[in-house]
Amino acid sequence: MKYLHTMVRVTNLDASLDFYINKLGLELVGRKDYEAGRYTLAFLAAPGDHAAQVELTYNWDPETYGIGRAFGHLAYEVDDIYALCARLQAAGVTINRPPRDGRMAFVRSPDNISIELLQKGGARPPEEPWKSMPNTGQW
Repeated sequence: MKYLHTMVRVTNLDASLDFYINKLGLELVGRKDYEAGRYTLAFLAAPGDHAAQVELTYNWDPETYGIGRAFGHLAYEVDDIYALCARLQAAGVTINRPPRDGRMAFVRSPDNISIELLQKGGARPPEEPWKSMPNTGQW
């Protein structure tokens, strides 16, 4: 058995690709439009690690999706949690759970998918503005 990917439905493919690629830093490793089924699949992965992918499914006919309690979050190990959170914040992404402890932060995608960011190699020393920043919304 081999893990392949996690699928997330998105309501705006362009906004989602912008978030996951341009803001979060994932790579697009595949994309296919299915005319007959009226949907597009986009596969994303962390740079240099295509083994664990996220599949974005965009249905061309508008739908409303709810986030069930059974799904928790996607998680990524990052080289510099402070630098990534600063870049995300500068790009307009809300840091829902700031990395006050130098180890963990949470953000949300345009479709409200919770994404956990974990500092590679253990916690960094707490730094401002993060250590004093309160939580925003849910994560």
